[in-house]
Amino acid sequence: MVLEWILLTLALVTGLLVLLGKLKKMPEGRSIMVDYGRSLFPVILIVFVLRSFMVEPFRIPSGSMLPTLHLGDFILVNKAAYGLRLPIIYKKIIPTGEPERGDVMVFRFPENPKINFIKRVVGLPGDKIRVVGRTVYVNGAKLEQTLVDGNHQTADLRGGYTSNRYVENIDEVTHDILLRKGGRGAKGFDGIVPDGQYFVMGDNRDNSRDSRYWGYVPSENLVGRAFFIWFAWDVVNGGGVDWGRIGRIID
Repeated sequence: MVLEWILLTLALVTGLLVLLGKLKKMPEGRSIMVDYGRSLFPVILIVFVLRSFMVEPFRIPSGSMLPTLHLGDFILVNKAAYGLRLPIIYKKIIPTGEPERGDVMVFRFPENPKINFIKRVVGLPGDKIRVVGRTVYVNGAKLEQTLVDGNHQTADLRGGYTSNRYVENIDEVTHDILLRKGGRGAKGFDGIVPDGQYFVMGDNRDNSRDSRYWGYVPSENLVGRAFFIWFAWDVVNGGGVDWGRIGRIID
């Protein structure tokens, strides 16, 4: 939100300088400030519009979405996926789509909207969600999980541990999840998703604080759908560019 205010302020200031130059018919070189405004206004306006309505970069701050997203990944988020919204106040002005089960979604954390969270959409409005141990049911149907690696080495800032890696299927959207080896699963859940809200979970199921703990995500908190890793920093292993992750599509 701070950056949005900065960009908006800069756009307004440089825009006013351009207007002042036109009203006073100032030629180029007459005023340094007006010249700066003429040079910077188009660039700032384009960045502001793109970031506010189309695409915004984010950095992954935790391991809750392992193995899909790693700590230190830099991602792009499609902000037009779930409706065009006015910056700062986040009011939807043009509907363009709604979240679907399996989407990797960025949203403003319901308990503190100043913080952005990223999780996977599991439940849509009206869905009955039940989580028992490590098994997830959507409208009574069990989400199928196929073991692909029974000795997956996982690491985050808290250290390393061994997980079972599964492929999970949500409405024909397949993605990998982690279940910590020897664990009994995180908190269970049983409820019906209210209208205009969503149930989300992290792919690192035993190491994610998500809708099982703090509830649903209101539609007014949606930011967009994550779709691309444009840069990656290997934070866990001491730094350095993780070239193998750059350019990956997020699914």
